[in-house]
Amino acid sequence: MILDNPIIKEFEEAGAVLHGHFVLSSGLHSNTYIQCAKIFENPSRAMKVCELLANKIRKELVEPIDLILSPAIGGIIVGYEIGRQLGIRTIFCERVNGKFELRRGFEIKQGEKILLIEDVITTGKSSLEAVKCGEEKGGKVVAEASLIKRSSETKLPFSVISLIELNIQNYSEKELPSELKQLPIMKPGSREYLTK
Repeated sequence: MILDNPIIKEFEEAGAVLHGHFVLSSGLHSNTYIQCAKIFENPSRAMKVCELLANKIRKELVEPIDLILSPAIGGIIVGYEIGRQLGIRTIFCERVNGKFELRRGFEIKQGEKILLIEDVITTGKSSLEAVKCGEEKGGKVVAEASLIKRSSETKLPFSVISLIELNIQNYSEKELPSELKQLPIMKPGSREYLTK
């Protein structure tokens, strides 16, 4: 991890970088968890971090966007703040019986170009589930942005703009190193998953 990076320092000062044995929403195990919600406890810090991401989006996004779509729950606040800073309509999808759906009167118009916004991308599984939700309603996801991309290995079928890319090691259940096996497991993510 890039410990001398000023953005990581913001996350560390907010208490958002946790160490231990975590089972991520993807079902993978890790010794590091980024709890982006901690950034949003301090509105001025949240605005500052989101402004950095919004500026990066302005520089790197090549086509105009009609709508921001964020998966609940982690993407809601960052999606709203990016939408506010970019002046783009912002909605979120949420899980109903394990599948992302639009609720609360949210709609996507046919052909709308969507920027997907997440707090953290690990494997991209939640992203692809949110893409399916948006595209089933007639939109087209053209890019994704996130505060943190946990791995350069994550590949998605569109460009990803992240404030910072880390290379945090993730492990399957079968690959767990002995030092992680000895630590109590914490499950801080929001998606339902099964572990054996």
